[in-house]
Amino acid sequence: MTATDPAALTAALIRCPSVTPVEGGALVLLEQLLSEAGFDCTRVDRGETSNLFARWGAKGHARTFGFNGHTDVVPVGDETAWTVDPFGAEEKDGFMYGRGATDMKSGVAAFAAAAVDFVRDTPPDGAVILTITGDEEGDATDGTTALLDYMDAEQEQMSHCLVGEPTCPNHMGEMLKIGRRGSITAWFTVLGVQGHAAYPHRANNPLNGMVRLMDRLAGHELDQGSEHFDASTLAVVQLDTGNAATNVIPAHCTGAVNIRFNDLHSGASLTDWLQAEADKIEAEFGLTVEMKVKISGESFITPPGDLSDLVAGAVEAETGIRPELSTTGGTSDARFVKNHCPVVECGLVGKTMHQVDERVEVAHIHQLKAIYSRILKEYFA
Repeated sequence: MTATDPAALTAALIRCPSVTPVEGGALVLLEQLLSEAGFDCTRVDRGETSNLFARWGAKGHARTFGFNGHTDVVPVGDETAWTVDPFGAEEKDGFMYGRGATDMKSGVAAFAAAAVDFVRDTPPDGAVILTITGDEEGDATDGTTALLDYMDAEQEQMSHCLVGEPTCPNHMGEMLKIGRRGSITAWFTVLGVQGHAAYPHRANNPLNGMVRLMDRLAGHELDQGSEHFDASTLAVVQLDTGNAATNVIPAHCTGAVNIRFNDLHSGASLTDWLQAEADKIEAEFGLTVEMKVKISGESFITPPGDLSDLVAGAVEAETGIRPELSTTGGTSDARFVKNHCPVVECGLVGKTMHQVDERVEVAHIHQLKAIYSRILKEYFA
C-alpha cells in the first residue's frame, strides 16, 4: 500500500483558508481521509466553531492513544508583505510556505498520516483517537473544550495524548513540552476627578495612581522559578487615558497586565494579590480602582515518566537528539487535555509561526510523521 504523504496533506490543508473561526474545508478534508481509513468520525460543532472527533478501534479500550491539534490559523496580516500566496502552499528551496505551515497544519497532517498508515499496516490491540479543533487561535471556548465535553458525554476516553504543536525553538528534536505556564490578564480602570492641568489641587489625577500601580506590579518579583518551571513573569500590556488634551487632567484611565505563572501560584492566588495592590492604591490616592480578571489557564505539568520517555525516545531515534523536557512558551490546548489524561506536546520548529511568509521545512514534515509513527508502534507494542 502507498504511504500517506504528510507533505501533500499539509499542502492541501494550507490551501483551506481556515482563519478562526472559519472551517475553510480543512476538517472536511480530514474527515474524508480518516473515514476512508476506517475511523469513526463525528463533527462536534459548537457555536461558530467546527471540530472533528475521530476514533479507530473499540470505544472504551483500555489502551487508547490520542492526538490533538488544530486546523484554524491566525489572519495573514498585510498580504502585500508576503512574497507568496498565503494559502498557496508554494514550495521553494526545500520549504513549504503558507499560513498554518508551521502552526499547525503540518503537525495535524503528520499525525493524521501516521495514524492512517499505522492502523492499516499494523492494526493495534487498542484504539487511536484524533481530536482536531478549529478554535485554538481564538478564544478557545468552543474548540478542544467542546471535544472533551463530547467525549465525556459519550464515555470516550484517551489513555494518553500528544498535542502536535510546534515545540522546537531552532532545530528538530530539540524540545518537547511536559507542561505549560498559566496565564492571567487583569484590566484596571482608575477613576479620579477631572480638572485643569494648571490647577491639579482641584482634581484627582487617576494617572498618578495607575502609574504607581503599574510600577509596583512590574517591579514585584513573583518567584525565582520552581523545579520544572522558569520564574513567573508579569508584563504591562496596556495603558491609556483616551485624553487628547495636554491641559486637562483626565477623569479616568485604563491599564492591563498579563502574568505567565508557574506552579507556585494559581489564578486565584494571583487575583487576590492583584486586588490587594489595587486596594492599596485606592487608599493611598483616594481613587476608585476597578479590576476585571480573565484566567486563560492554570499552570500544569505531566511529571517525567513513561509518556515523556516514550516520546523522547522516538524523537531521539528519528533525529539523533534527546529532547529537553520543557514548560516554556505560551498556552496551548494541552491545558484542557490535562484534565482528561496525561499529555505532552511534541512537534516541529516554530520559528516562523504567525509571521509573514510562515514556512516549514518539507523534510521535517516527513520526519515528524516518522516520529509519530514510532510512538504509535512502541505504545501498542
